[in-house]
Amino acid sequence: MLSPSEASARILEDIKPLAAEDADTVDCAGRVLAAEAVARVTIPPWNNASMDGFAVRAADVTTATARAPVRLPVVDSIAAGQFPSRALRAGEAMRTMTGAPVPDGADTVIRIEDTDGGGDAVVISNARDASRNVRPAGEDFRKGDVLAAKGAQLTPTTIGVLLSGGVTRVAVHRRPRVAIISSGDELVTVENFSEVESGKRIVSTNSYTLPALVRDAGAEAVDLGVARDTRESLRDKLEQAAGADLIITSAGISVGDADYTRDVFASLGGKQKFWKVRIRPGAPLAFGDLNGVPWLGLSGNPVSAVVTFELFARAVIRKMTGHRFLFRRPLPVEIEGEVTIAADLTHFLRARVYRDGARLRARLTRSQSSASLSSLAAANALLVVPPERKSYAAGAEMFALPLEDYPFELEQIELQ
Repeated sequence: MLSPSEASARILEDIKPLAAEDADTVDCAGRVLAAEAVARVTIPPWNNASMDGFAVRAADVTTATARAPVRLPVVDSIAAGQFPSRALRAGEAMRTMTGAPVPDGADTVIRIEDTDGGGDAVVISNARDASRNVRPAGEDFRKGDVLAAKGAQLTPTTIGVLLSGGVTRVAVHRRPRVAIISSGDELVTVENFSEVESGKRIVSTNSYTLPALVRDAGAEAVDLGVARDTRESLRDKLEQAAGADLIITSAGISVGDADYTRDVFASLGGKQKFWKVRIRPGAPLAFGDLNGVPWLGLSGNPVSAVVTFELFARAVIRKMTGHRFLFRRPLPVEIEGEVTIAADLTHFLRARVYRDGARLRARLTRSQSSASLSSLAAANALLVVPPERKSYAAGAEMFALPLEDYPFELEQIELQ
C-alpha cells in the first residue's frame, strides 16, 4: 500500500498536458494557454483624457487661482469616439470628454470642477491639474507586447485584455474527455426511481457526482452508464471508453466475488500500476493504463469515490489541461472537538471550516461513514488526520483540504 503522496506522484509522473487547439478567446475562461498571446495593436492608440474637462497647455494655466483665474477661448469639443479638428495652439482650450483623444500640443486636462463650465471661453480657477490627466498612448500595452504567457490560466480580466488587443483566437490545451463507468447490480439512474421507492434498488449517485466533479475540474465528462456485475458488461463499457483521455471507474475493484473490474481491465491489455493506498476512506484505489489511456479505479462507496477523486483525479485533469498548480492549498485549522482514528491510515474526515476571529476552526460533519454522502454535502473541507497518533485533543492544529474555492465565509470588509 502506498502513502497518499507516493500514490499521487506515481499517478502524475507520466501525465502530460494535452495538445493545443485554437479556440475563441471569449469562450476560454479557466483554460490554459499553450502559446503566448501577443497584442496586435497599441492601447490606448493615442493620448487620451482621464476625466471630463478642458485640454490645455500647462504653461497657459500655471498661474490660475481663484483670485486670478485664467480665461481661454474654447476652439473645439472632443467627445469619446471623436478626434480633434486640429492641434491645440498656445492660449487655447478644447472641451474634452473622458477617453477622448487629447489634441497634439496639449499636455493637460483641467477637470471641469475647476472651471466655470465653459462656453465660447472657459475660466480656469485652479491649476492643480497642470501636466496631469493625460493618459499616454501605449500606457496599457503596445503592439507586439506579450499580453499573457504560455501556461497562464485565462481569467475574465485576461480575456478582456486579450480582446482589447485584437487577440480573438488563442491556442489552449484541449479539455480531456473523461469516460466514467459505474458498476453494480443494485444501482439505477433517477429515471428508474420507482425501483428505489419499492426498496429494490438505490440511485447510482456516482453516476452524477463524478461527472459533475469532472466538469468542475475543467474536463468533458462522458458518462458511459452503469455496468452490471458481469465480466461481459464491464468489458463492453471499457471498450466504449476508447478515445477517452482518462477512464474513471467506480466499484468492482475490491476482493468480492463480483469485483471483476481489475480482471476485465487486464484481459483488455490494461496494465495495473498499483492497488490500494494507505488512506480512509478510499483505500482500494487502483491505477493503471489501458492502451496508453490512464485509468483510475475508485471505490463504489459514494464518499470514497468523491474523496479519491479530489485527492488524485482532479490533479490529473488539471495537469492534462496545462495547469501548473494541481492541488488546492491546505488550510491550517484548529479542531473544535477531539478527533480519534482506529487504523494506521491517513484519514480524510468530512469537516466544516469556519472563521472564528483570526483563526480557522474545523468541525466534523455528521456521520463519517463512507456511505454517508449527506455528511460530505455538509462539508466544505477534508480534515487531514495523520496516522501517527490515534487521538487529537480539541484545539489541536491540523490541516484541512478545501473542497471549494472559498471554503469558509470571508470576514466582512468594511470599505472606508
